[in-house]
Amino acid sequence: MKKLFAAMFLSGFTLAGFCAGQLSLQAEIDAVGKRGGGRVVVPAGTHLTDGPLHLWSNVELHLEEGATLVFPDDPAKYLPVVPTSWEGVECLNYSPLVYAYCCTNVAITGKGTFAPKMGFWRTWFGHKGDGIRAATRKLYDWCSFNAPLVERDLTKLPDSNVRPHLIQFNRCSNVLLEGFKIRESPFWTIHLYLCDGVVARGLDVYAHGRNNDGIDIEMTKNVLVENCRFDQGDDAIVIKAGRNQDAWRLATPSENIEVRNCTVVNGHVLLGVGSEMSGGVRNVWMHDCRLESEALRLFYVKTNERRGGFVENIRMENVSAKKVRYGVMSVETDVLYQWKDFPTHEVRVTPIKDLSMKNVTVEEAERLVHIRGDARCPVDGVTVENVAVGKLRKADAVENAVRVNVSK
Repeated sequence: MKKLFAAMFLSGFTLAGFCAGQLSLQAEIDAVGKRGGGRVVVPAGTHLTDGPLHLWSNVELHLEEGATLVFPDDPAKYLPVVPTSWEGVECLNYSPLVYAYCCTNVAITGKGTFAPKMGFWRTWFGHKGDGIRAATRKLYDWCSFNAPLVERDLTKLPDSNVRPHLIQFNRCSNVLLEGFKIRESPFWTIHLYLCDGVVARGLDVYAHGRNNDGIDIEMTKNVLVENCRFDQGDDAIVIKAGRNQDAWRLATPSENIEVRNCTVVNGHVLLGVGSEMSGGVRNVWMHDCRLESEALRLFYVKTNERRGGFVENIRMENVSAKKVRYGVMSVETDVLYQWKDFPTHEVRVTPIKDLSMKNVTVEEAERLVHIRGDARCPVDGVTVENVAVGKLRKADAVENAVRVNVSK
């Protein structure tokens, strides 16, 4: 991947005098993109952007060590709207703070830091009030009845409070993310959506607000995540595949994903699959990773009867963890969260098969295995081998599952 980028970038541009009020970083990215590609280098120092950064094909945004990009927290600066998504539903919304759409050979590298201002975004964290409830319901209806994208503008809904992602790559190929730090995020931190060919290497991600997943890999294939550190207020490493009718229409599974040598300091889940999984998830391998403090679950597959899709061939090997509040290996097929009060327009049960956990040590957990399958399509094939838990508070609980083999 690094050789590919070195060959594609045509010329570099260093923003030696970049600071608020002098040069527009977006203008320089545009200039390099229009020349056919190159490297835009942000030097050491703290720099306030004018708003979001939109990347181009064949452009590398490089943050030198000591460089900090600070993003304003005024929603008006993230207009006009762009094609994006919210929890698996396609929509028009405020631009992600860093955004690439339909780009090829695009990169963010260097040892610098992305640090959005968070004062205003935090006022939207609570998911309270009629505005966000109405927006969530509108999203559900748009998806359920296949409304065209042009009609799905969240910003036109009163008080919708639907926050943008920090970094989103939407329909991109040959993506490199390497070396940089993240300090806080309005919503999901790194979102790879409908992408093909991604390397995320050596990242240091910290975000402890609402919905602050570390990296969400959604309807995306051929991905390597390695040597990263995640400290999250929500799930750490998540594989998703869209929600309901939108994902059935796009018909793009997340597949061929490897996660290795990563550390999770905090996170609700070390490896999560779902609950947005309607396009299907298969061929995921996490190995040689560790959880430093506490998670709710270590390996967690979650879906519900509206999702459909499939989950198959998910492996976790050579992992160490401290405290897991609930199940080490968990599967739940009735997870609806805030969408639970909306009607079920179409039932599609998710086939789940071939889940594997091997060579794992955990200091403490409620259960080793907790599976709550669906009687209409039982979970088929779960292997737990050489998993040592120092202290277990409850026995395994398995419901609606076949071929469950546990060898401690």
